[in-house]
Amino acid sequence: MNTLGIYVHVPFCGKKCGYCDFYSVCYTRSQAELYVQAVIRNIRHYSDRSRTVDTVYFGGGTPSLLTAEQLSEILSAASESFDLSADAEVTLEANPNTLTSEKLAQLRESGINRLSVGVQSMCDDELKALGRTHNAERAAKAVIDAAETGFGNISCDLMLGIPGQTADTLKVSIERLTELPLQHISAYILKIEDGTPFDCGEVRSSLPDEDTSAELYLLAVRELTSHGLAQYEVSNFALPGFESRHNCRYWKCSDYLGIGPAAHSCYEGKRFAVPRDISAFITSPSQPVEITDEHPCGFEEYAMLRLRLAEGLALSDVPGHRADIEKKLSPLVKAGYVKYDGERVSLTPEGFLVSNPVIETLIF
Repeated sequence: MNTLGIYVHVPFCGKKCGYCDFYSVCYTRSQAELYVQAVIRNIRHYSDRSRTVDTVYFGGGTPSLLTAEQLSEILSAASESFDLSADAEVTLEANPNTLTSEKLAQLRESGINRLSVGVQSMCDDELKALGRTHNAERAAKAVIDAAETGFGNISCDLMLGIPGQTADTLKVSIERLTELPLQHISAYILKIEDGTPFDCGEVRSSLPDEDTSAELYLLAVRELTSHGLAQYEVSNFALPGFESRHNCRYWKCSDYLGIGPAAHSCYEGKRFAVPRDISAFITSPSQPVEITDEHPCGFEEYAMLRLRLAEGLALSDVPGHRADIEKKLSPLVKAGYVKYDGERVSLTPEGFLVSNPVIETLIF
Protein backbone atom coordinates (compact mmCIF):
# COMPACT_ATOMS: atom_id res chain seq x y z
CA MET A 1 0.00 0.00 0.00
CA ASN A 2 1.22 3.49 -0.86
CA THR A 3 0.22 5.00 2.47
CA LEU A 4 2.39 7.17 4.68
CA GLY A 5 2.38 8.42 8.25
CA ILE A 6 3.79 11.81 9.23
CA TYR A 7 5.38 12.32 12.64
CA VAL A 8 5.99 15.91 13.78
CA HIS A 9 8.31 16.31 16.77
CA VAL A 10 7.32 19.39 18.75
CA PRO A 11 10.34 20.07 21.00
CA PHE A 12 8.79 22.53 23.46
CA CYS A 13 7.99 22.06 27.14
CA GLY A 14 6.84 24.44 29.85
CA LYS A 15 8.83 22.36 32.34
CA LYS A 16 11.14 19.42 31.66
CA CYS A 17 10.25 16.27 33.61
CA GLY A 18 13.16 14.77 35.51
CA TYR A 19 12.78 11.32 33.93
CA CYS A 20 12.43 12.50 30.32
CA ASP A 21 15.19 11.97 27.77
CA PHE A 22 13.21 13.16 24.73
CA TYR A 23 14.62 16.25 23.02
CA SER A 24 12.93 19.44 24.19
CA VAL A 25 13.67 23.09 24.86
CA CYS A 26 11.90 25.79 26.85
CA TYR A 27 8.85 27.15 25.04
CA THR A 28 8.86 30.71 23.73
CA ARG A 29 6.19 32.11 21.45
CA SER A 30 8.68 33.60 18.99
CA GLN A 31 10.73 30.41 18.59
CA ALA A 32 7.57 28.31 18.31
CA GLU A 33 6.41 30.39 15.34
CA LEU A 34 9.79 30.02 13.61
CA TYR A 35 9.62 26.29 14.28
CA VAL A 36 6.11 25.99 12.79
CA GLN A 37 7.21 27.74 9.60
CA ALA A 38 10.18 25.34 9.37
CA VAL A 39 7.82 22.35 9.75
CA ILE A 40 5.64 23.67 6.94
CA ARG A 41 8.69 24.31 4.76
CA ASN A 42 9.90 20.75 5.30
CA ILE A 43 6.53 19.14 4.64
CA ARG A 44 6.50 20.97 1.32
CA HIS A 45 10.08 19.83 0.67
CA TYR A 46 8.96 16.18 0.82
CA SER A 47 5.77 16.85 -1.16
CA ASP A 48 4.45 13.80 -3.03
CA ARG A 49 0.82 13.81 -4.10
CA SER A 50 1.05 10.12 -5.00
CA ARG A 51 1.39 9.22 -1.31
CA THR A 52 -1.77 8.92 0.82
CA VAL A 53 -1.16 10.15 4.35
CA ASP A 54 -3.51 8.29 6.67
CA THR A 55 -1.90 9.12 10.05
CA VAL A 56 -0.37 12.30 11.47
CA TYR A 57 1.15 12.32 14.94
CA PHE A 58 2.27 15.41 16.88
CA GLY A 59 4.69 14.14 19.56
CA GLY A 60 7.06 15.87 21.89
CA GLY A 61 7.85 17.64 24.07
CA THR A 62 4.45 19.14 24.69
CA PRO A 63 2.73 19.60 21.31
CA SER A 64 -0.35 21.08 22.96
CA LEU A 65 1.70 24.23 23.66
CA LEU A 66 1.23 25.08 19.98
CA THR A 67 -1.88 27.04 19.13
CA ALA A 68 -4.74 25.41 17.26
CA GLU A 69 -4.08 27.85 14.43
CA GLN A 70 -0.46 26.69 14.16
CA LEU A 71 -1.52 23.04 14.12
CA SER A 72 -4.10 23.85 11.46
CA GLU A 73 -1.42 25.50 9.30
CA ILE A 74 0.75 22.38 9.54
CA LEU A 75 -2.16 20.11 8.63
CA SER A 76 -3.06 22.37 5.70
CA ALA A 77 0.52 22.05 4.41
CA ALA A 78 0.24 18.25 4.73
CA SER A 79 -3.04 18.28 2.82
CA GLU A 80 -1.53 20.40 0.04
CA SER A 81 1.68 18.36 -0.19
CA PHE A 82 0.25 14.84 0.11
CA ASP A 83 -3.06 13.10 -0.40
CA LEU A 84 -4.31 13.53 3.18
CA SER A 85 -6.98 10.91 3.74
CA ALA A 86 -10.40 12.17 4.82
CA ASP A 87 -10.38 9.64 7.66
CA ALA A 88 -6.75 10.16 8.66
CA GLU A 89 -5.98 9.59 12.34
CA VAL A 90 -4.52 12.89 13.62
CA THR A 91 -3.05 12.58 17.12
CA LEU A 92 -1.87 15.31 19.47
CA GLU A 93 0.07 14.56 22.65
CA ALA A 94 -1.14 16.92 25.37
CA ASN A 95 -0.37 17.96 28.92
CA PRO A 96 -3.61 18.08 30.98
CA ASN A 97 -2.85 21.64 32.11
CA THR A 98 -3.02 22.88 28.50
CA LEU A 99 -6.46 21.45 27.75
CA THR A 100 -9.10 24.05 28.52
CA SER A 101 -12.59 23.67 27.05
CA GLU A 102 -11.86 26.56 24.70
CA LYS A 103 -8.55 25.04 23.53
CA LEU A 104 -10.19 21.65 23.01
CA ALA A 105 -12.89 23.14 20.80
CA GLN A 106 -10.21 24.91 18.77
CA LEU A 107 -8.20 21.69 18.44
CA ARG A 108 -11.24 19.85 17.12
CA GLU A 109 -11.78 22.62 14.58
CA SER A 110 -8.11 22.49 13.52
CA GLY A 111 -8.36 18.82 12.50
CA ILE A 112 -7.05 16.98 15.57
CA ASN A 113 -9.24 13.91 16.14
CA ARG A 114 -7.21 11.87 18.65
CA LEU A 115 -5.67 13.01 21.94
CA SER A 116 -2.88 11.33 23.88
CA VAL A 117 -3.01 12.84 27.37
CA GLY A 118 0.08 12.64 29.60
CA VAL A 119 -1.63 11.59 32.83
CA GLN A 120 1.03 9.13 34.18
CA SER A 121 -0.80 8.47 37.48
CA MET A 122 -4.10 9.24 39.19
CA CYS A 123 -2.45 9.44 42.62
CA ASP A 124 -1.25 12.91 43.58
CA ASP A 125 1.74 11.69 45.62
CA GLU A 126 3.05 9.80 42.61
CA LEU A 127 2.54 12.80 40.34
CA LYS A 128 4.55 14.92 42.76
CA ALA A 129 7.31 12.29 42.80
CA LEU A 130 7.45 12.49 39.01
CA GLY A 131 7.54 16.30 39.06
CA ARG A 132 4.31 16.61 37.09
CA THR A 133 2.56 19.98 37.28
CA HIS A 134 -1.00 18.61 37.21
CA ASN A 135 -2.92 16.63 39.81
CA ALA A 136 -5.32 13.72 39.36
CA GLU A 137 -8.39 15.96 39.44
CA ARG A 138 -7.00 18.16 36.66
CA ALA A 139 -6.17 15.11 34.55
CA ALA A 140 -9.68 13.71 34.92
CA LYS A 141 -11.21 17.06 34.01
CA ALA A 142 -9.08 17.29 30.86
CA VAL A 143 -10.31 13.89 29.66
CA ILE A 144 -13.95 14.61 30.52
CA ASP A 145 -13.82 18.03 28.85
CA ALA A 146 -12.26 16.47 25.75
CA ALA A 147 -15.05 13.91 25.49
CA GLU A 148 -17.70 16.58 26.00
CA THR A 149 -16.07 18.65 23.25
CA GLY A 150 -16.54 15.74 20.85
CA PHE A 151 -13.28 13.80 21.03
CA GLY A 152 -14.16 10.13 20.70
CA ASN A 153 -10.61 8.78 20.55
CA ILE A 154 -8.69 9.56 23.73
CA SER A 155 -5.58 7.84 25.05
CA CYS A 156 -3.92 8.33 28.43
CA ASP A 157 -0.38 7.49 29.53
CA LEU A 158 0.03 5.43 32.69
CA MET A 159 3.46 4.98 34.25
CA LEU A 160 4.49 1.87 36.16
CA GLY A 161 7.31 1.58 38.70
CA ILE A 162 6.96 5.15 39.95
CA PRO A 163 8.80 5.97 43.20
CA GLY A 164 6.49 4.89 46.02
CA GLN A 165 4.03 3.07 43.75
CA THR A 166 2.41 -0.10 45.13
CA ALA A 167 -0.08 -2.62 43.76
CA ASP A 168 -2.82 -0.78 45.65
CA THR A 169 -1.97 2.66 44.27
CA LEU A 170 -1.70 1.25 40.76
CA LYS A 171 -5.15 -0.29 41.11
CA VAL A 172 -6.46 3.11 42.21
CA SER A 173 -4.97 4.76 39.11
CA ILE A 174 -6.42 2.12 36.80
CA GLU A 175 -9.87 2.29 38.43
CA ARG A 176 -9.96 6.09 38.16
CA LEU A 177 -8.69 6.07 34.58
CA THR A 178 -11.09 3.40 33.35
CA GLU A 179 -14.02 5.33 34.79
CA LEU A 180 -13.15 8.14 32.36
CA PRO A 181 -14.40 8.35 28.74
CA LEU A 182 -11.19 7.05 27.15
CA GLN A 183 -10.52 4.34 24.58
CA HIS A 184 -6.79 3.65 24.92
CA ILE A 185 -4.08 3.46 27.58
CA SER A 186 -0.31 3.32 27.12
CA ALA A 187 1.28 1.76 30.22
CA TYR A 188 5.05 2.12 30.49
CA ILE A 189 7.52 0.96 33.12
CA LEU A 190 9.58 3.97 34.23
CA LYS A 191 13.12 3.69 32.92
CA ILE A 192 15.85 5.92 34.31
CA GLU A 193 17.81 7.33 31.38
CA ASP A 194 21.49 8.17 31.76
CA GLY A 195 22.16 11.84 32.33
CA THR A 196 18.60 12.81 33.32
CA PRO A 197 17.90 14.41 36.73
CA PHE A 198 16.37 11.09 37.86
CA ASP A 199 19.73 9.40 37.22
CA CYS A 200 20.84 9.70 40.82
CA GLY A 201 21.06 7.52 43.89
CA GLU A 202 18.18 9.21 45.72
CA VAL A 203 15.67 8.51 42.96
CA ARG A 204 17.00 5.06 42.07
CA SER A 205 16.77 3.94 45.71
CA SER A 206 13.10 4.98 45.85
CA LEU A 207 12.07 2.88 42.83
CA PRO A 208 10.31 -0.47 43.17
CA ASP A 209 12.79 -3.32 42.63
CA GLU A 210 12.82 -5.34 39.42
CA ASP A 211 10.53 -8.08 40.76
CA THR A 212 8.01 -5.55 42.06
CA SER A 213 8.02 -3.67 38.75
CA ALA A 214 7.34 -6.97 36.96
CA GLU A 215 4.42 -7.65 39.30
CA LEU A 216 3.06 -4.15 38.67
CA TYR A 217 3.24 -4.71 34.92
CA LEU A 218 1.40 -8.02 35.08
CA LEU A 219 -1.16 -6.46 37.41
CA ALA A 220 -1.72 -3.65 34.90
CA VAL A 221 -2.21 -6.17 32.09
CA ARG A 222 -4.83 -8.08 34.12
CA GLU A 223 -6.67 -5.00 35.33
CA LEU A 224 -6.77 -3.21 31.99
CA THR A 225 -7.88 -6.38 30.20
CA SER A 226 -10.66 -6.86 32.74
CA HIS A 227 -11.93 -3.38 31.83
CA GLY A 228 -12.11 -4.27 28.14
CA LEU A 229 -8.81 -2.69 27.11
CA ALA A 230 -7.08 -5.48 25.21
CA GLN A 231 -3.30 -5.60 25.09
CA TYR A 232 -2.22 -5.24 21.46
CA GLU A 233 1.44 -4.31 22.04
CA VAL A 234 3.97 -4.55 24.87
CA SER A 235 2.80 -1.28 26.45
CA ASN A 236 -0.48 -0.49 24.72
CA PHE A 237 -4.09 -1.37 25.45
CA ALA A 238 -7.25 -0.38 23.59
CA LEU A 239 -10.95 -0.91 23.18
CA PRO A 240 -11.65 -2.79 19.92
CA GLY A 241 -10.95 -0.57 16.92
CA PHE A 242 -9.07 2.09 18.90
CA GLU A 243 -5.51 0.81 18.51
CA SER A 244 -3.11 3.63 17.57
CA ARG A 245 -2.96 3.40 13.79
CA HIS A 246 0.12 5.62 13.67
CA ASN A 247 2.16 3.70 16.22
CA CYS A 248 1.23 0.44 14.51
CA ARG A 249 3.14 1.76 11.49
CA TYR A 250 6.35 1.52 13.51
CA TRP A 251 5.75 -2.07 14.56
CA LYS A 252 4.69 -3.19 11.08
CA CYS A 253 7.59 -1.57 9.20
CA SER A 254 5.27 0.76 7.30
CA ASP A 255 6.57 4.08 5.93
CA TYR A 256 6.57 7.17 8.12
CA LEU A 257 8.18 10.56 7.61
CA GLY A 258 9.53 12.43 10.63
CA ILE A 259 9.68 16.22 10.68
CA GLY A 260 11.45 18.26 13.36
CA PRO A 261 14.60 18.08 15.49
CA ALA A 262 15.13 14.52 16.86
CA ALA A 263 12.47 13.07 14.54
CA HIS A 264 13.11 9.67 12.95
CA SER A 265 11.88 8.35 9.61
CA CYS A 266 11.50 5.09 7.75
CA TYR A 267 10.91 6.52 4.31
CA GLU A 268 11.57 5.43 0.75
CA GLY A 269 13.77 2.51 1.74
CA LYS A 270 15.97 4.20 4.36
CA ARG A 271 15.92 5.09 8.02
CA PHE A 272 17.17 8.57 8.88
CA ALA A 273 17.14 10.95 11.84
CA VAL A 274 17.18 14.70 12.29
CA PRO A 275 19.83 16.04 14.73
CA ARG A 276 18.64 17.21 18.16
CA ASP A 277 19.18 20.87 17.31
CA ILE A 278 16.23 23.22 16.96
CA SER A 279 18.39 26.09 15.67
CA ALA A 280 19.71 23.99 12.78
CA PHE A 281 16.19 22.83 12.02
CA ILE A 282 14.81 26.36 11.95
CA THR A 283 17.61 27.90 9.87
CA SER A 284 18.14 25.12 7.28
CA PRO A 285 16.24 25.29 3.95
CA SER A 286 15.42 21.60 4.53
CA GLN A 287 16.01 19.66 7.73
CA PRO A 288 19.47 18.10 8.05
CA VAL A 289 19.30 14.30 8.26
CA GLU A 290 21.65 11.47 9.18
CA ILE A 291 21.12 8.07 7.55
CA THR A 292 20.82 5.47 10.31
CA ASP A 293 20.03 2.40 8.19
CA GLU A 294 20.52 2.00 4.45
CA HIS A 295 18.47 -1.22 4.30
CA PRO A 296 15.81 -1.27 7.02
CA CYS A 297 13.13 -3.84 7.73
CA GLY A 298 15.16 -6.97 7.01
CA PHE A 299 14.14 -10.25 8.64
CA GLU A 300 15.60 -9.56 12.08
CA GLU A 301 14.09 -6.11 12.46
CA TYR A 302 10.76 -7.17 10.93
CA ALA A 303 10.48 -10.18 13.26
CA MET A 304 11.58 -8.20 16.34
CA LEU A 305 8.98 -5.48 15.73
CA ARG A 306 6.21 -7.97 14.97
CA LEU A 307 6.92 -9.79 18.21
CA ARG A 308 6.24 -6.56 20.11
CA LEU A 309 2.63 -6.95 18.98
CA ALA A 310 0.20 -9.27 20.74
CA GLU A 311 -0.74 -10.74 17.34
CA GLY A 312 2.88 -11.80 16.96
CA LEU A 313 4.79 -13.07 13.95
CA ALA A 314 3.18 -15.20 11.22
CA LEU A 315 5.78 -17.77 10.20
CA SER A 316 4.31 -17.87 6.69
CA ASP A 317 5.68 -14.31 6.32
CA VAL A 318 9.22 -15.56 6.96
CA PRO A 319 9.29 -19.00 5.27
CA GLY A 320 13.08 -19.11 5.04
CA HIS A 321 13.37 -18.87 8.83
CA ARG A 322 10.40 -21.00 9.85
CA ALA A 323 12.25 -24.23 10.62
CA ASP A 324 14.91 -22.46 12.67
CA ILE A 325 12.31 -20.61 14.76
CA GLU A 326 10.20 -23.74 15.32
CA LYS A 327 13.24 -25.60 16.69
CA LYS A 328 13.59 -22.98 19.45
CA LEU A 329 9.95 -22.74 20.53
CA SER A 330 9.41 -25.67 22.87
CA PRO A 331 11.30 -24.43 25.97
CA LEU A 332 9.90 -20.91 25.58
CA VAL A 333 6.35 -22.25 25.34
CA LYS A 334 6.89 -24.48 28.37
CA ALA A 335 8.26 -21.52 30.35
CA GLY A 336 5.10 -19.55 29.58
CA TYR A 337 6.85 -16.85 27.57
CA VAL A 338 5.55 -17.72 24.12
CA LYS A 339 2.38 -19.02 22.46
CA TYR A 340 2.40 -20.94 19.17
CA ASP A 341 -0.67 -22.11 17.26
CA GLY A 342 1.16 -23.80 14.39
CA GLU A 343 1.28 -20.61 12.33
CA ARG A 344 1.76 -17.60 14.55
CA VAL A 345 4.32 -17.01 17.32
CA SER A 346 3.39 -14.46 19.97
CA LEU A 347 4.64 -13.43 23.38
CA THR A 348 2.60 -13.74 26.56
CA PRO A 349 2.54 -10.87 29.10
CA GLU A 350 5.25 -12.75 31.00
CA GLY A 351 7.19 -12.97 27.74
CA PHE A 352 6.82 -9.25 27.12
CA LEU A 353 8.52 -8.62 30.47
CA VAL A 354 11.66 -10.38 29.20
CA SER A 355 11.07 -9.65 25.53
CA ASN A 356 14.66 -8.84 24.61
CA PRO A 357 16.20 -12.21 25.52
CA VAL A 358 13.13 -14.12 24.25
CA ILE A 359 13.25 -12.37 20.88
CA GLU A 360 17.02 -12.80 20.64
CA THR A 361 16.60 -16.54 21.25
CA LEU A 362 14.01 -16.82 18.52
CA ILE A 363 15.53 -14.78 15.71
CA PHE A 364 19.30 -14.61 16.19
